[in-house]
Amino acid sequence: MIDKRPFGGLGGADHGWLKAKHHFSFANYYEPKRMGWGAIRVWNDDEIAPNSGFPPHPHADMEIITYVRDGAITHKDSMGNEGRTGPGDVQVMSAGTGVRHAEYNLEPELTRLFQIWIEPDTTGGPPAWGARPFPKADRAGKFVTLASGLPGDEDALRIRTSARVAGATIKAGETTEYALDPSRHAYLVSALGSVEVNGVRLDARDGAAITGESLLKVTALDDAEVVLVDAA
Repeated sequence: MIDKRPFGGLGGADHGWLKAKHHFSFANYYEPKRMGWGAIRVWNDDEIAPNSGFPPHPHADMEIITYVRDGAITHKDSMGNEGRTGPGDVQVMSAGTGVRHAEYNLEPELTRLFQIWIEPDTTGGPPAWGARPFPKADRAGKFVTLASGLPGDEDALRIRTSARVAGATIKAGETTEYALDPSRHAYLVSALGSVEVNGVRLDARDGAAITGESLLKVTALDDAEVVLVDAA
């Protein structure tokens, strides 16, 4: 089953400095049929104006993954971590028992990113943060694991949940595949370009909630960049 979630039908908010679209219920957007998808709780599509951002605020017991599409985000937290994450790269934060962090766009241009929250397998534990580059050329025509808590994904950024975040860049006309346990919950968004997923068309920034599928065939109709979460 593939449930298409068109970008134009997503909830959202315009705060001036932040324009956000919510694939699931978040903040003042409440849709009881979209409270999450398996362990996936949040997928926000954010546009952050230059020299603005999220001031320090707390989180606990959530795995938070940030995928930067354009621009960059600068992170600072109560653990003493600081870092800048650029386009195509990823940062993760395990909130654990609690952490405060700030995320700012210190660049002269707009920053666009996906922020994804996944429920951890167990609550508690010390908070942690990590980031690393993922060159888009390295995922040309194939899915590459960006963050994971699954066995065998030790080269990816670690998260404390039985989930995998993967990305692929696909040239127009090419197809790539992803094997999926039909009992799990996958969510796929095309960050750039139109694609077909098992014959279902997704335009840029549309979402697809997927379950009951054993293989995903993703065909690029344009040059495309896709992000996939495979969760319990």
